[in-house]
Amino acid sequence: MAEPTRRRGRPRSASEASGTIQALDRALDILDLLAANPGLTLSEVAEEMGQSPSTVHRVLHTLAARRVAESDPATQTWHIGPATFRLGAAFMRRSGLGERARPFLRTLMEHTGETANLGIPEENSVLSLAQVETHETIRACFAPGTRLPLHASAMGKILLTFGRPERLQQLIDTTGLARCTDKTLITRDALLEDMQRIRTRGFAFDDEERTRGMRCIAAPVLDHDGKLVAAISISGPTQRIGHEHVKTLGAVVVATAGDLTQALGG
Repeated sequence: MAEPTRRRGRPRSASEASGTIQALDRALDILDLLAANPGLTLSEVAEEMGQSPSTVHRVLHTLAARRVAESDPATQTWHIGPATFRLGAAFMRRSGLGERARPFLRTLMEHTGETANLGIPEENSVLSLAQVETHETIRACFAPGTRLPLHASAMGKILLTFGRPERLQQLIDTTGLARCTDKTLITRDALLEDMQRIRTRGFAFDDEERTRGMRCIAAPVLDHDGKLVAAISISGPTQRIGHEHVKTLGAVVVATAGDLTQALGG
């Protein structure tokens, strides 16, 4: 019988090729899946991972024993567990970047009226590290820990433009440029043109490229060596972030990113 097609799990050869522990690799893949898709049943996890239900059952109950995952008895669904908060908090304490950026994010939110965000590179995505939400009823919100696409988010395009030169080609070779909306830039040439515009004006603009009805503006945060460490952004609905406001809002985001850069010794 043909092996089921995997939609999210890594190929089984990934652990062997990299010299990692296959069972641990599988467990972490399942944890990633639950973080991105809370409320899956055991059968759904098994289908998404391309693994047998018996194998996934053992992994989930091992994770549950360490409180890294937990099940809801009423619905028979699985979620990440409370121990992951402790691990995430330890990471935040180690980096310190999220806490140091929070006053700047609050100021940015107050000056623009939009949700302010901080993101760092993580493999082929942006990891949302901190956020200060606007008081507006309609707002963009992606909680810390959320991963955003590099090519279809303002913070992601900042990381592509000012980060490692090989990151764009690595993204194309490994995950490709998936279409999120009809405005997503899905070719290398289109992204390179946009990256040139970003270098010229100093900020990136996501014009409904990840989510219809939402726009984002982002700028780079640098360390003491002038290297990219993060991106800072605002995000909000198109009715408030109109095209006529992009230049003005972009200048505010760039200035705030510059202030945070200075605070980090950059």
